[in-house]
Order: sequence, then structure tokens, then C-alpha cells
Amino acid sequence: MQAGGSRELEARNYLQKHRIMELLSYLTSALLFFRPEKPREYLISILERLRIAKITGVAFPFFMDHSNIVAMFEMMDTSSKGTISFVQYKEALKTLGLLNKDEVLIDDGHIITLDKFRAEVNKRTEEIWSSF
Repeated sequence: MQAGGSRELEARNYLQKHRIMELLSYLTSALLFFRPEKPREYLISILERLRIAKITGVAFPFFMDHSNIVAMFEMMDTSSKGTISFVQYKEALKTLGLLNKDEVLIDDGHIITLDKFRAEVNKRTEEIWSSF
């Protein structure tokens, strides 16, 4: 029984060390957001761009461009106030695969504007890609 527990622990440590679950979560989120006609080819292209960025030192691929971020923000800002709630903000980050399941965000009481939302999405995306 111990050997099975040890192998499970080794597997979990391996996945954590290489941040595989976060990578898969982000890839799945990107896949569901863009819904490409050829999902396998799309995933391969993402991983290839990531590999090239890592080798060459060029900027990591951002899959949420400005128009995508604006569209997502506007879907949440149904009253067109230019702000979204903290709950909407947190859920959007989860949906995009940019919030770790163990991460706790603290509501600081500040409103979430498009600029803040865009900056956070871009910052978290870069942090994720740079770790792979």
C-alpha cells in the first residue's frame, strides 16, 4: 500500500514542479474561449509558440488581445458603468484559467475598471507562460 502512496506523491510533486495542471487549465480555458475549428492544431500551435518564445526570449504569446478582454469585460458590465464587481472579476480570472484553485483573492474594496482588469489578465498570463 505504501508504494502506491509513494508513487501518487511522486506524481503530484512532478505535476506541481512543472506546473502541468496550471498549463492544462490555461490551455483548456483558451480552447473554450476561442473554440477553434481544429482544436488539436490550435493547442499544438499554442505550445509551439510557447516553445519558440522560451528558446528565443521573445515575448510570450498572449491569447487574449485587447478586443477579447474588452468584450469579456463588457459582457460582465451589463449596466455599462465601466466597472465590474469583485465577484465577477474573480470568476473571470477563474474562467480564463488565471486563478489558482488555492489562491485567495482579497477584496480591497476598490472598483474593478477595464484598465485594472486588462492589466491583471496580462500580468497573470505573462506569469503563467514564463513559468513553463
